[in-house]
Amino acid sequence: MQAFCFILMAGNSHILKFTPYYIYNMQELNLPRYEIRVERCAGRLTIFDILRRRHVALTPEEWVRQHFIHYLIDHKGYPQGLLANEVELRCGEKSLRCDSVLYDRTLRPRMIIEYKAPSVNITPKVFQQISTYNLLLHVDYLVVSNGLIHYCVKMDYDNQKYLFLEDIPEYKNL
Repeated sequence: MQAFCFILMAGNSHILKFTPYYIYNMQELNLPRYEIRVERCAGRLTIFDILRRRHVALTPEEWVRQHFIHYLIDHKGYPQGLLANEVELRCGEKSLRCDSVLYDRTLRPRMIIEYKAPSVNITPKVFQQISTYNLLLHVDYLVVSNGLIHYCVKMDYDNQKYLFLEDIPEYKNL
């Protein structure tokens, strides 16, 4: 497939669309491609976050987050308005930050999503991190992804166990 690069001038910055991933120096992921909006501003690359409605620093973890959010919205039917990025949690004096949270229509948290850079292995330590967030939110699903490998866990609080799912469920099946 031929890759195209469109550059639109916007003040002193450039917006790049449909640019091959190697131009961003980012790894191809095990997620569908989408219309990426990258901007060079003050000498650094930023990527547009549709949930925060602004450009954020383009890091390998952010690369995964943006692809995964688009995957959930465009391919799994998750409502954009019920997803939030960088959700702050407070536990006494301690401040934690969930990468993404899915809410239900009554704004009860249903899913926590934790992202890692593609170079980071998904280890028990990553699940420990997301489990810490879940102590505060008590959600039904935990998802961990490094863009290459994705895990989804359905919590069973009544039986004090969890089940690894084969795929991320579609929103209508949650």
